[in-house]
Amino acid sequence: MAQQAIFRILLLILLTILPNLTTAQQQLSPALPLHASSRWILDANNQRVKFRCVNWAGHQEANIPEGLDKQPVSYIVDWIRRQGFNCVRLTYSTDHALNPSVKVSDSFIQAASAAGVSVADTTKLYTNVVSKNPEFGGNTTTRDVYASVVDTLWSAGIFTILDNHVSKASWCCNLTDGNGWWDEGFGYNTWNSRFFKTQDWLKGLKEMAIWSKSHPGVVGMSLRNEIRAFLLQDLNGRADWYKFIKQGGDIVHANNKDVLIVVGGVQSSTDLVHLRDGNRMLDISGWGRDKHVWEMHAYSFTVNFPDPFQNCDLVKAQYGLYSGFVLEQGKPYTGPMILSEFGVGMTGGSEKGLVPQDSRYLNCLVDYMSGNDADWAVWALQGTYYIRDGRVDADENWGLMDHDWKDWRNKEFPAMLKGMWKVMQGPSKRR
Repeated sequence: MAQQAIFRILLLILLTILPNLTTAQQQLSPALPLHASSRWILDANNQRVKFRCVNWAGHQEANIPEGLDKQPVSYIVDWIRRQGFNCVRLTYSTDHALNPSVKVSDSFIQAASAAGVSVADTTKLYTNVVSKNPEFGGNTTTRDVYASVVDTLWSAGIFTILDNHVSKASWCCNLTDGNGWWDEGFGYNTWNSRFFKTQDWLKGLKEMAIWSKSHPGVVGMSLRNEIRAFLLQDLNGRADWYKFIKQGGDIVHANNKDVLIVVGGVQSSTDLVHLRDGNRMLDISGWGRDKHVWEMHAYSFTVNFPDPFQNCDLVKAQYGLYSGFVLEQGKPYTGPMILSEFGVGMTGGSEKGLVPQDSRYLNCLVDYMSGNDADWAVWALQGTYYIRDGRVDADENWGLMDHDWKDWRNKEFPAMLKGMWKVMQGPSKRR
């Protein structure tokens, strides 16, 4: 009898506490939907939201987010939350967008031939996924896995930005992988465009926009990762970029009016210079300035941002010249800008694990981003890939997480981002 009384008391306490915890969590989460105002991203209460994101790849041959053979979804999401990230840039392929009903087990079998590895190897990967995440066995589809990841992230207060990374599920990026430029654009060549079927891309964006409506944690959709021209492509005054980006943005907004539309420039999301002419602003009337966000990529090896003189001021000037200028307020092109990819090799160097070139690059980039208090997404979360370039269980030295997806690969790295973590500007501020 005494045990029953104690149990009833504990139950009453839990019933009292849990609703309060839920209410507190709701109060801490920004009100949706998000929108843009000038160069800021705001929530529904006009409080600033600064994206501090990590990239989580899912665009390769298995067509599910990486690492689920190493840890449960819940563990990975909790790790992301505990490090202070509030957002994940989650990549996917057009192959996945157009084939959402493929069972996870079948996807790993298909990945073997697509990646040139043995079925025995991919079957082992699948077995490990189900061992760590039993809910992904049986008839679970690859889209079910995406739903689980996105919804688990949102339950932890973490936003998702969906990124159409490639058309054909595979590693990215170079000028001969077939994923670089629209096949309907000027100067078609098979090396750069054989998989980038324009109409399939538009259909895939539509499918993901419709699907994301039932997953409120998806607050943005990046139309395409690292658009890049080769040979005769893009010799028509950026006409293809203006045309197809408008089509993509229009179709996403028509099917999900809540999400932000994220747009990168040419030359692998580094070059928006064509916008400087006030008469050449992208036509965003189909989704509006309040849903428009720019994105930029920057690495130590980025062609547009060379550092031959080891002079940070010159490098920062290049960041501003090519893309960062969109943060200047009161211009036709003004809008929020996410540095949606940057990163370094995490180990093997003499400067807190970084090689000198990467250390110099990162310090300069952090200074530029902190000074502008801009949004960002670091590449990348994953400590391994199911398959990369024909290698099974491939290690990712650029990954924040270690090979076993347990903790930081380089515990010094988060402190290297310094002021990028902070919110220092805005019409109003939110932590």
